[in-house]
Amino acid sequence: METARPFIIALDGRSGSGKSNFASALAQNLADNASVAVLHLEDAYHGWDGLLDACQRYSQLLPQLAGGDTVVLPTWNWDEHRIDSSISFTPAQVVIVEGVGAANSAASAWLDFSIWLEAPEELRKQRALARDGETYAPHWQRWAAQEESYLGSDAPDQHADLVLSTAAGTSALEQLIDFAPYLPQKLRELLGSGHQAAPQLVPSGVYPAPADAAALFEQLAQGLEHAALLESTSHQLVDPLDRNQYTVIALALGEHYPLLRTGNAETCLQIRDSTLRMGSSFFSALGHIWPAAQSEPSAHPLPAWVGYLGYELKREVGAGDIRAVLEPGVQRDDALFFAPNVVLVIDHRAGNLSVHAQAEYAHWVGQALRAPLTGRRQAAQLVPPVFTCTDTEEGYKRKIARAQHEIYEGNTYEVCLTTVLEARTQTFDPFQAYCLMRVASPAPFAHYLKLGSTEVASISPERFVSLSASGLLRAEPIKGTRPRGATASADQALKDDLATSAKDRAENIMIVDLLRNDLSHHAHPGSVRVTRLCAIESYATVHQMVSTIDAQLRDRALSAQALHEAFPPGSMTGAPKLSTMNILDELEDSRARGLYSGAVGYLGVDGSADFSVVIRTLVCDRLVDGSWALSLGLGGAITADSNPQDEWDEVITKSVGVLSAIGSSFPVHTGVNAK
Repeated sequence: METARPFIIALDGRSGSGKSNFASALAQNLADNASVAVLHLEDAYHGWDGLLDACQRYSQLLPQLAGGDTVVLPTWNWDEHRIDSSISFTPAQVVIVEGVGAANSAASAWLDFSIWLEAPEELRKQRALARDGETYAPHWQRWAAQEESYLGSDAPDQHADLVLSTAAGTSALEQLIDFAPYLPQKLRELLGSGHQAAPQLVPSGVYPAPADAAALFEQLAQGLEHAALLESTSHQLVDPLDRNQYTVIALALGEHYPLLRTGNAETCLQIRDSTLRMGSSFFSALGHIWPAAQSEPSAHPLPAWVGYLGYELKREVGAGDIRAVLEPGVQRDDALFFAPNVVLVIDHRAGNLSVHAQAEYAHWVGQALRAPLTGRRQAAQLVPPVFTCTDTEEGYKRKIARAQHEIYEGNTYEVCLTTVLEARTQTFDPFQAYCLMRVASPAPFAHYLKLGSTEVASISPERFVSLSASGLLRAEPIKGTRPRGATASADQALKDDLATSAKDRAENIMIVDLLRNDLSHHAHPGSVRVTRLCAIESYATVHQMVSTIDAQLRDRALSAQALHEAFPPGSMTGAPKLSTMNILDELEDSRARGLYSGAVGYLGVDGSADFSVVIRTLVCDRLVDGSWALSLGLGGAITADSNPQDEWDEVITKSVGVLSAIGSSFPVHTGVNAK
């Protein structure tokens, strides 16, 4: 393989982390596709105090190496403690530099890829002394102090492209190969064609649809860290857009599945304890890993990735940067997706369940589905949590007045003001809460997520955006809500009132205009159209006003950018989007919304996608002390003619579906913010 210059890979890490063995194994692997030369930095260490000087010498030689020139390194006589010879090093098509200091910051401009190897101190010491024996033993602490100084001033472990944990049972080379589908193209090519793509989900059988999708999910997902149920619980209802046909169960079995996550403005791909850094932009990283459309679209939804986009990703569209801190030292990811290795798709119309699995899990899922469905476990009675509200009624109304002042000043047209109900409880069962919610309030975009210490129970009725395999973009904003009536006549009167409300139509149409603009950025000119305007949809606890906007994506390579342009959901911000989000940061006291107002869904193997807006959603975080922190975001659109009392009543109405299902009530006379 011809290269314009050597491809330089640095392997860094403290002594005993496994750099030498990894360099040898990696060189042998790459030799099938290129000539490889390995430079051992220990040849440049001049004595037991020579680490930092060696880093400087090596960095000065890198421009020559990058130019393909032979370099000369003076070497140290360890017995006589002096320089007495030198070695010549001629670069090959690939140069692997291994040793403490290989990825130092002065060298980084010349490196094509850098890897940091991490292992516990005792394991490293055991390895190092086993390799170098008594020669090294008297100097271990002396050298370790230099390594600590190097790390403190340079932080190579914090800026390396890939961090591999060599304490695990899997070798560093095997871990690198696990990451291969997500590495830069040149390195993928060097590793060989067998590592170009992620493991595929293959058809693994068709079964009768289960009577209870939630019970099946619970049985299959037991003990898993990452699993998702994306469920149509309203599939028995008539839906003009046919959003009720499918339910998806996505499972991550074993330990080698990838997680894509972002926090502290850094996006990473993680497999077990090892991490690939992918830059500061989540949506840019997504564009690198999301599969391109296959030649044949999937017959039904088939996720390559499942997870959430938290509202705080708004920073990537130029809005304020706020962090979702759960407790001191603990921050929830702003976005988190996992790559399932087993996917089950229930087709409610056809009455069947299709299984797709990576080859190693096909037998397991077949056995699991043939086993009797034991039914939902008999959990203890759910103790209704006692919620408090971030805002008092009076405080929220004052914020409405401030929002209207911004409207009068011409800074915004519509402000989607929110508040949050919160509870702390020692004992809680999020899945039991979800099961109660899904029965009480059927919805086309219900979902339950298990994502480590975060579990999410949602009965969302609102689609954020979908993307078909053929490139059709669709958004379905909800703006306008009425409660269901106690009698048929009262219910119809409320529905008619919503349908004829000039204020609610104005709210909805402003968001429709916003989303027409959002979808137009990467659409074929002239393809944006409003196919439904201000239609009324009825759910168990509310009537909603819903519109539909469609557009044709002009290039499938722009799929991630199209999501970026549409995010956050316009129905949760207001219009114009950017200036209104900045106003909301101030009105909401710089409070992070977290998952609420974001989106949950999947990215398909065929380039399709479907996301719901995170509303009517109970977010449950398991804290360090074992207790649960629960949050339920609520809000509504404020316009110039909003009535403060009506807006507060709408907040309460939107809480009913979740709170009534779990036996809780909207808090009265509570609130920590009376501004």
